[in-house]
Amino acid sequence: MTMRVLFVCLGNICRSPTAEGMLRHLLLATPELQVEVDSAGTADYHVGDPPDARSQRAALRRGIDLSGLRARQVTPGDFTRFDLILAMDCDNLARLEAMRPSGSRARLRLFLEYAAEDLGRREVPDPYYCDASGFETVLDLTAAASRGLISALQEAA
Repeated sequence: MTMRVLFVCLGNICRSPTAEGMLRHLLLATPELQVEVDSAGTADYHVGDPPDARSQRAALRRGIDLSGLRARQVTPGDFTRFDLILAMDCDNLARLEAMRPSGSRARLRLFLEYAAEDLGRREVPDPYYCDASGFETVLDLTAAASRGLISALQEAA
């Protein structure tokens, strides 16, 4: 059975596409898991745009190519299509909960809840107004949470 995971941040150009790329990258080592991965934003600021160039550069240094991704906004259909919708922060989790159609099957959670180690935070910080180190932090956090998510999916399989 295929598990469908959607990562969500505000504009879908920094955090959520980085999480999508990181999970796809780490899943290459576990081909037995059938996981469909996507990302979206709660806002429509950047629909159709590629990920922020700084996100792309930081990810590429770790062997993750985000260049083919394009921003999109969360739709009501996402709450039916995806099994798990993972927000990067509490604000976006609240937005998702507010837009969630009644009877939807998707589980909504904060992405960092999957990190096995204590990261000292619950949210992936938005690096948009930061220097390059902010994008490295996003990669570190999404790697830790992606590893935990993969472990959880393996246990559930």
